[in-house]
Amino acid sequence: MKKNRYLYAVVGVAVMLFAGFVYAWSILSAPIAADFPQWSNAQLSLTFTICMAFFCLGGMAAGMLSKRIPIRVNVIISALLFLVGFFLTARANSLPMLYICYGVLCGTASGFSYNSVMSTMPRWFPDRQGLISGILLMGFGASSMIIGTLFAKLTPAASGAWRGSLSFMGVLMAVIILLASFFFAPPQDDGQSAAAQAPSSDPQGLELTPGQMLARPSFWLFFLWATLMAAAGLVIIAQARTVAHTAAPAMDAGTLSFVVGLISVCNGLGRVLFGGLFDRIGRKYTMLLIVLCSVLGTCCLWAAMSGSTALLVVGFIFTGLGYGGPPTMSAAVTKQFYGQKNYPVNFSLMNINLLVASFASTAAGAILDATNSFTAIFLILFAFAVTAFASALALRKP
Repeated sequence: MKKNRYLYAVVGVAVMLFAGFVYAWSILSAPIAADFPQWSNAQLSLTFTICMAFFCLGGMAAGMLSKRIPIRVNVIISALLFLVGFFLTARANSLPMLYICYGVLCGTASGFSYNSVMSTMPRWFPDRQGLISGILLMGFGASSMIIGTLFAKLTPAASGAWRGSLSFMGVLMAVIILLASFFFAPPQDDGQSAAAQAPSSDPQGLELTPGQMLARPSFWLFFLWATLMAAAGLVIIAQARTVAHTAAPAMDAGTLSFVVGLISVCNGLGRVLFGGLFDRIGRKYTMLLIVLCSVLGTCCLWAAMSGSTALLVVGFIFTGLGYGGPPTMSAAVTKQFYGQKNYPVNFSLMNINLLVASFASTAAGAILDATNSFTAIFLILFAFAVTAFASALALRKP
């Protein structure tokens, strides 16, 4: 098994790379906004909010279906939804059509792929649950930069050129994910002992149903921690260009894009880093280190408001690393605490923290508009960190 399992890791990363393309909405929306100037930023932003909601719902549906149909069927469903979703989005001429085709269909497709990968591929690595989760999620996090850049290069500046590029991306994604579906199967010796499933220093978690998991204080403490840490990252990501422009108003556009892009790069690195630390030092200290990264990022960015480019860069690096931690921890902790048997559904429920956290960036934008200052936002981020730190300390394995 160990000899061939790395092929499954490569396949998993490839699927996650394309499934995460929906997160490149800021890149996709630019040419759409140019063709439809009558659509406001708020109306276009709602597309991504709908996409996030159906990403969570799609993951939940995939988890429930995995008990009734082979997991590769879920992957095939994802491929078909991507094909239809992007094909119809490329022909959208109204906001409702954009919301349904991109928000509902593509969001659901991404949720199906995400849940299928994370409930199957880590089972080939019972000795490295945290690390493999981080590697797979790095592919998902890097998608907006890698696949988003590919989309941008494929799309000429001419009006309506984005339609052809979206149709091509839909076909490409469908073909690759369909081919990958043949590799979605658990290892033949998946019935290994419970001790082999978890880090040697930590006993195997219980096999809990979704209802039993939701009844445990441990679920809600971790859910709170993950929501606050994800929200802290999203707040900075949503305002990254404004933060950078405020700290370094003389910075040219190319340098600005590079500095802001550090968040995405470090987001991917953080997923692997904290996944490996989970295996080595355990859940508690890894969670506390993620909080520390978030605090350091906030401190550096606040100090950078005085005009320090160096602190701005360091702040974005720590923010990206901290934001990369929660998805990896959600995958690893859900399996460690609540077992493999109901993992697909349990994991999809845990991932709802991403939907809750997404509202933080909207709230931060409203606060910035009302106060015209980052002070209140940074104070809120410190409050997030203190609460998350307390949640991590209070969390106990069931």
